[in-house]
Amino acid sequence: MELLKKLCGIHSPSGEEHVINKFILKYIKENQNKWTVKPKLYHGKGFQDNIVLVFGKPRTAIFAHMDSIGFTVRYNNEIVKIGGPVIKEGFKLTGKDSKGKIEGEIIKKGKKYYIDASRKIERGTSLTFKLNFRNTKNFIQSCYLDNRLGVWNCLKIAESLQDGIIVFSSWEEHGGGSAGYLGKFIQKKYNVYQALISDITWITNGIKHGKGCVISLRDSGIPRRSYINKILKIVKQSNINFQLEVESSGGSDGNELQKSNYPWDWCFIGAAEDNVHSPNEKVHKKDIEAMLDLYKLLLKKL
Repeated sequence: MELLKKLCGIHSPSGEEHVINKFILKYIKENQNKWTVKPKLYHGKGFQDNIVLVFGKPRTAIFAHMDSIGFTVRYNNEIVKIGGPVIKEGFKLTGKDSKGKIEGEIIKKGKKYYIDASRKIERGTSLTFKLNFRNTKNFIQSCYLDNRLGVWNCLKIAESLQDGIIVFSSWEEHGGGSAGYLGKFIQKKYNVYQALISDITWITNGIKHGKGCVISLRDSGIPRRSYINKILKIVKQSNINFQLEVESSGGSDGNELQKSNYPWDWCFIGAAEDNVHSPNEKVHKKDIEAMLDLYKLLLKKL
């Protein structure tokens, strides 16, 4: 879990994916010679802060967003949300501006929230939850398991992937936008039309810890059922534990693909967490293991 801990500690909220972009590119370059297939790498001009890895003769693309929720400093140390973080007095935030590092707690004055820092912070500075990574017998608990766990999943898949595409995308937590043009590139360049969304979902009254990885039948978007059925047929023939999710809200890069002008089939598959978008996100280790196993199976069979 050391790699996951490092990923969770990277300050890279929506709009500042360049920070985790550098970490991932460095990791790829240091490890790709040990992988079963050395991928073709696309990044830089025309890709903004996104990364696309192509292995062998791909049939399926995995999308994992790199960004996290967080806060932006407004005026007089007032903070406004990036995405949908839980905002609560006492939560510790960190960041830095041109004057140096920043650390403080969230406080409330009237109806507005502020960071109780020791000095005035430069406006426009981003803040994220302070890392408190807890690795216990059954659980991982930390800020930003959504979606650093999805990124971790992809980096582990890359070790043995022979045919497939891995996409590290941006802005998902604050409106999306990158999945559409990355999808366009993939379809025009590689003629791939099906996707899996490596992201983290919620513990609900129908989704429990330790019962397996979640396959989402719908959220605010509805994927094409024939594609979902194809996935379920493959998974039911395995011994991998999974749970089926039905939600009316929430979204992912899958929704961005569906709203694009390109014919994507997509399915959200990921472990479920408690304490969503807080410093204390919590995922069961069995569900992490099932998530990785499901992706490895589907990349071979789809």
